[in-house]
Amino acid sequence: MSFEVIESKKMFGGRVFDVRRDKVRKNDGGVMELDVVDHCNSVTILPLDEEGNVWFISQYRHPAGDFLLELPAGVIEAGETPGECANREIQEEIGMKAGRLEELGSFYLVPGYSTEFMYVFLARELSPSPLEGDEDEVIVVKKIALDQAFQMAESGLIKDVKSLGSLLLARPVLTG
Repeated sequence: MSFEVIESKKMFGGRVFDVRRDKVRKNDGGVMELDVVDHCNSVTILPLDEEGNVWFISQYRHPAGDFLLELPAGVIEAGETPGECANREIQEEIGMKAGRLEELGSFYLVPGYSTEFMYVFLARELSPSPLEGDEDEVIVVKKIALDQAFQMAESGLIKDVKSLGSLLLARPVLTG
């Protein structure tokens, strides 16, 4: 089945994302309107220290109305590679830099309505190297043993999809 965008109109421009409405022709000739959130690509990082702890953050997420336990993550800035972004984000969010950074995979976060594509990295050989974080983020760093992190994901205690997907991609690498 093929789709052809015959019209695209920006409906909203925001600080974090834009919203457009696309008029799309299907291969059967029918036309439908689809709303799309245009969002920059991003990274999430699973920082693993020498003691086998995963470094999570707890952060208030207004749409969820709660603090969520998440892996560090952020948006790739213009001119930045996903790996450069991953190292910058863990410096900003947990105050550590990775001596070794390994890409584990990638995925769309919510392809039903968003263009955001996320790269997942495993960060090891962590060393202190803090950078100033984003002004609008209130973050608490939490170290959790790797086995406990997998158990928390499986039991539903982790509600953040990027963290769940990252743990899933990391499991075969970290558990042999």
